Amino acid sequence: MKLFGGVIPITGITFLMFSIFAIIAVGYALGRITVKGVSLGDAGVFIVALVFGCLFFNQLESELVIKIAGGIEVGFADKALKIVENLGLILFVTSVGFIAGPKFFGNFKKNFKSYVVLALVVILAGGLAAVGCIYFGRGIMGEANHEEFTAMIVGLLSGSLTSTPAFSAAKATVDAAYEGAVSVGHGIAYIFGVIGVVLFVQLIPKLTRADMDAERAKLAEFSASAETAAKPEKKRKLLELDGHGFAAFALAAIVGTFVGMIKIPLSAKGLAGTCFSLTTTGGCLLTSLVFGHFAHVGPVNVTPKDSTLKIFKELGLILFLVGAGVAGGAEFVELFKFSYFIYGIVMTLIPMIVGYFFAKYVLKLNLLNNLGSLTGAMTSTPALGTLTGVAKTDDVAAAYAATYPIALIAVVLVSQFLVILF
Repeated sequence: MKLFGGVIPITGITFLMFSIFAIIAVGYALGRITVKGVSLGDAGVFIVALVFGCLFFNQLESELVIKIAGGIEVGFADKALKIVENLGLILFVTSVGFIAGPKFFGNFKKNFKSYVVLALVVILAGGLAAVGCIYFGRGIMGEANHEEFTAMIVGLLSGSLTSTPAFSAAKATVDAAYEGAVSVGHGIAYIFGVIGVVLFVQLIPKLTRADMDAERAKLAEFSASAETAAKPEKKRKLLELDGHGFAAFALAAIVGTFVGMIKIPLSAKGLAGTCFSLTTTGGCLLTSLVFGHFAHVGPVNVTPKDSTLKIFKELGLILFLVGAGVAGGAEFVELFKFSYFIYGIVMTLIPMIVGYFFAKYVLKLNLLNNLGSLTGAMTSTPALGTLTGVAKTDDVAAAYAATYPIALIAVVLVSQFLVILF
């Protein structure tokens, strides 16, 4: 690719780096556009990444090639984008874990039943919405290939909840011939799965005319009591591995990656069959929660600086959105079908709305605790980033971290049961 009439040639990795930074710059500008107090925020980066993927992925693929035996050229754009996406996820969820860690266990202990029940209600509502879409598609729309359509719906469910673990589990459960249908469904629903929840957490405070100062005070009071109950006793001055806490962050990411690789068999086939794992995302979140809670290992401090965590959290989120958005945009035009997009919207809206009202009227959670828990129950990483900006406090991360692991396990199991039963 050449810029400015061929004066500046850009190829290979340079083109990839240029593209990433261009997407981030334009995406932030788009995210700043506000209509009646509502904006896309960081999701603006995702929109721009999708458009870039639709228009320029083939160009990116042609620039990112390697030669293998026989001089054959193979593109590796998909793998490069997956690295960007996964690096972003690790940076984001590890930062969230460290931020939430000091308050997480006290918070979780205090509201254990609420978090578990809310996560299950949200995922079951999503599962029931998927069942409804299956029956509607077969009975009303006349989908002939039932197995392929079920695979498509399961992919739509994982995309509507932006759940990579559910996506992976569904692909492992369906027949090999229908793995493509799972991928297509995931890609189609992922778009509204991101944007829908991002807009929801901004609209609800406005629609309910919430006093955000009062809501922040309620959340701060709750978080303070949880931190007091959970915070370990202060020790002597601790050894710092480095001034910013990069080493401690890296250690948590390394341990979390190994934790995420642990596979738990869910079938009689053992490790050769269907297995559950926390994945890198869940493993890094769990590990950083523990590190953030205990804060040290012997005399060594394992907590990064607050400034480091804030930068890594934002950087991780936008890298994740760039990687996922460009890859999704590459397939969107080719695979898009309007009826599937509607199914995806249904499977995002129903669990989100049901979860919000259940948390508000049954569990009696205050607004920010409600929305923080809901983003975790919807396994929505981008929505947490937006909610943090709306709430103007990182305390919402503790509620997200409390519901996320439960929802992660539940959505994997529901996806697999749908394939088995239908």
